[in-house]
Amino acid sequence: MINFLKRKGVYLSVHAYFITALSYMALGLFSSLIIGLIINTLGSQLEVVLGTTTLTSSLMEIGSFAMDNKIVGGAIGVAIAYGLKAAPLVMFSALFSGAFGYELAGPVGSYISALFATEIGKTIYKETKVDILLTPLLTITIGYMVGKFVGPPIDSFMTGIGNVINWSTSQQPFIMGIIVAVLMGWALTAPISSVAISLMLSLDGLAAGAAVVGCAAQMVGFAVSSFRDNGVGGLLAQGIGTSMLQVANILRKPVIIVPPTIAGAIMAPFASVWFDMTNNASGAGMGTAGFVGQIMAFNTMGFSVDVFWMVLGIHLVGPAIISLLVSEYMRKKGWIKPGDMRILYD
Repeated sequence: MINFLKRKGVYLSVHAYFITALSYMALGLFSSLIIGLIINTLGSQLEVVLGTTTLTSSLMEIGSFAMDNKIVGGAIGVAIAYGLKAAPLVMFSALFSGAFGYELAGPVGSYISALFATEIGKTIYKETKVDILLTPLLTITIGYMVGKFVGPPIDSFMTGIGNVINWSTSQQPFIMGIIVAVLMGWALTAPISSVAISLMLSLDGLAAGAAVVGCAAQMVGFAVSSFRDNGVGGLLAQGIGTSMLQVANILRKPVIIVPPTIAGAIMAPFASVWFDMTNNASGAGMGTAGFVGQIMAFNTMGFSVDVFWMVLGIHLVGPAIISLLVSEYMRKKGWIKPGDMRILYD
């Protein structure tokens, strides 16, 4: 059986299902829900300035269409199937599985449905003479059954956890703000998808506001504290790209994650306690990647001069200064040495 599964490209591993699948799920989310939300927000903000025009209406229409449940679910399904190296026939059928799962149980339902449908679809592919019929039939049917019976309970469980986190943060914004910021920041830097986690948990309000601070602190913190090793290219790659580039270095020298973690822990209470900064599930796990976390902050809190300065200070400037100070102190102590944070691109 194991040899058969390997021959079919089915690897029953944590890496395949919780790292690869979640990472590609995030790409599907970004290609639909998140970019749609950005476009929709741009249209609505321009409408405030320009009034209702063809441009603003078109932007909001495009954004709303990209955010439709079936579109988002379909994008997740195809993305996961692609990430798991499914054959084209399985991949295209996974579109239905992801769409149906999302319709019934949100991101969790889409993930579970696409995962099962893809892996089972891969086992039947090229095993019969009626492959072109049987493969999509089985893939779609499995996606439907999983989405119908397995997705909703798991979604309820994940949403319940998210509700507890959201409620706890509103009740104890200081300590919970720190905890959420640190954990979500680590999730962003780790080779898993923080945005998928935030959407599965339905983070919002103060919890989402703290989460985006923690994620931003990791990205901005690593970008600034590793500037000596990586220069401007590394600054941009990590600052508006991903701090995941440091994973290999963290495994070699775990202490390098301390500066951005301290920055996130210090800045989180400013967001959750003193400035009541909120966000949404789409922005909570994005940090400063493409400035999506900041755009979503404007989406939830509205755009004003005060909000702009809050976002600039708490998401960007504050974490940068704290990370730089902590990392320089650690360098003087010899805890961080030249080259410890150098990114190797080859």
